[in-house]
Amino acid sequence: MSAALVDALRATLGDAHVLLPAGHDLSGFERDWRKRYVGRALAVVRPADTAQVAAVVTLAREHGVALVPQGGNTGLVGGGVPDDSGTQLLLSLQRLNRVRQIDPSNLTMTVEAGCVLQHVQQAAREAGWLFPLSLAAEGSCTIGGNLATNAGGTQVLRYGNARELCLGLEVVTADGTVWDGLSGLRKDNTGYDLRDLFIGSEGTLGVITAATLKLHPLPRARMTALAACDTLRDAVALLDLARSRCGAALTGFEVMNALSLALVRKHFPQLAQPLGPRPWTVLLELSDSEGEEHARTQFEGLLEEALERGAIDDAAVAESLSQSQAMWHLRESIPLAQSEEGLNIKHDIALPVSRIPDFVERCDALLAERFPGSRLVDFGHLGDGNLHYNLQAPEGITAADFLREHEATVNEVVYDQVTAHGGSISAEHGIGQLKREELSQRKSPVAMQLMRQIKQALDPRGLLNPGRVV
Repeated sequence: MSAALVDALRATLGDAHVLLPAGHDLSGFERDWRKRYVGRALAVVRPADTAQVAAVVTLAREHGVALVPQGGNTGLVGGGVPDDSGTQLLLSLQRLNRVRQIDPSNLTMTVEAGCVLQHVQQAAREAGWLFPLSLAAEGSCTIGGNLATNAGGTQVLRYGNARELCLGLEVVTADGTVWDGLSGLRKDNTGYDLRDLFIGSEGTLGVITAATLKLHPLPRARMTALAACDTLRDAVALLDLARSRCGAALTGFEVMNALSLALVRKHFPQLAQPLGPRPWTVLLELSDSEGEEHARTQFEGLLEEALERGAIDDAAVAESLSQSQAMWHLRESIPLAQSEEGLNIKHDIALPVSRIPDFVERCDALLAERFPGSRLVDFGHLGDGNLHYNLQAPEGITAADFLREHEATVNEVVYDQVTAHGGSISAEHGIGQLKREELSQRKSPVAMQLMRQIKQALDPRGLLNPGRVV
């Protein structure tokens, strides 16, 4: 890095917020959450506000230096860490962490990109409202990263992805100008929707610095239950019944196969599993606007009808907030249990809900035939068609060796079946580095050409998060 650029960055941000490899341990910024990608940053810069972000982008453009925006560094596809060239400037947005405004009458809140998701949830709750985006990493992921990847989570069934929860953005463009699109309007039919262009773009088109988010009324009551199903088709039948009986009140519908919960039982034996081993276990949640009695009546009626129809053979209803949290903790512990078990081949896929049972049956059979003894850890957000369809190495085989030798073939089998069943190779984790080549092969040539044209138009020098997505 030239001395002139260092001096300019320090003059803009202050010495304490320009971290150079020579004097600082940058490993926390350079390694992704899965420890799959380890890069080497030219420097880490930590602006405090939008004006400083714009100044950094301008300086990087003037010196021809690539920028990698980073929020909480909880991504799963290598989209927020530098490459190993030592030439990329890592732009940390964690200091942009202010809640700028809560507007109760408009049901919106405006927050900066570095706000941790959990803090946004708390600020909304303290004001008497609900911000419903919820995912396992909410204690460390940031709103900017959530929007840059169009994060999903556990309540997409009712409230939608991050895209559906955002009404406006503030973005620093590739030339260092600031687009103020922080409108709280729900109707604005004045041309191209620039907000939707930047959401999900993974920092390749602009740097999100703030967002205006939708708020919702807090539910008066919540009911949570675990239900046991013999087959995945039964789980889909339960979902159909829950939708018809509960409508929009159904806010969560997660599915977990036997092996996923067996790994939790193995590595976290202190976590109670009230139903014991079952082929498939569903975690469902109802949020009610009327009250506890109404919610319980509706919920118990749903489970009784499901038992009568044979969609489930057992259920356990949470009788307290702590029991509800324990049920969710089971679901959220599956990725941690997989990590304890060893490296695994992950697939974050989306399919039409109606085709999920056929996909799983076919793909399970193909993988069992090709890789005898391999273990399928299948769980996810059945309510919105998003599966985390992961493959663990056979017992007795080193997980790292299995992944290195077979990951490409396993991915080919899985993604071929995803395509055959009308699905997507990425549901909520994004593309990043991990799936970039796969995207170019699976996406239509027309779509890829349009994406490249957009990238060229908005970032003609290719300095924003290069090597990601396209």
